[in-house]
Amino acid sequence: MASAIAASFLVLLLAFPTVFGADHEVGDTSGWALGVNYNTWASGKTFTVGDTLVFKYDSTHQVDEVDESGYNSCSSSNSIKNYQDGNSKIELTSPGKRYFLCPISGHCAGGMKLQINVAAASGTPPTTPSGTPPTTPSNPSPSPPSESGSTNTTSPPKPSGAVTVSSGIGLLVGSFFVSAIMFGFMG
Repeated sequence: MASAIAASFLVLLLAFPTVFGADHEVGDTSGWALGVNYNTWASGKTFTVGDTLVFKYDSTHQVDEVDESGYNSCSSSNSIKNYQDGNSKIELTSPGKRYFLCPISGHCAGGMKLQINVAAASGTPPTTPSGTPPTTPSNPSPSPPSESGSTNTTSPPKPSGAVTVSSGIGLLVGSFFVSAIMFGFMG
């Protein structure tokens, strides 16, 4: 009986894997280095709360997280955080824009800067800087046409398919108890 329960639990673990956020290796195989166009690298990707940026670089580089002003001026004088370990993993914990650059002289101006927009995870409402959910106008007016004549519309973020750790664990625990009841383990 115990082996049947253990086997059913193993089947449940395999049938309901917990999906964690994606790891995005910045620059792909080129890593965090001079000569990489990070705007192009980021343009085809969706970054979602729960994902992780992985910066891989040698000892001639670093990573500073900065605000928008620091990003635009290539200044890390007011950096939010500095990373120097050569394999920096930065978890994306909240929706919004994030900015990174290499603080070594000339590197940011040479293209070592990255701006991303982190979308809320599925089921997580976006928040404003004050922490309150944003309000949507009841009759939003369309944006004026761009120079190309197309209307500028904002589409909702694409779901990433990631679930939070707690809901994944809850699913596994709940499934275990259901199977345990079905097999008479708890009765």
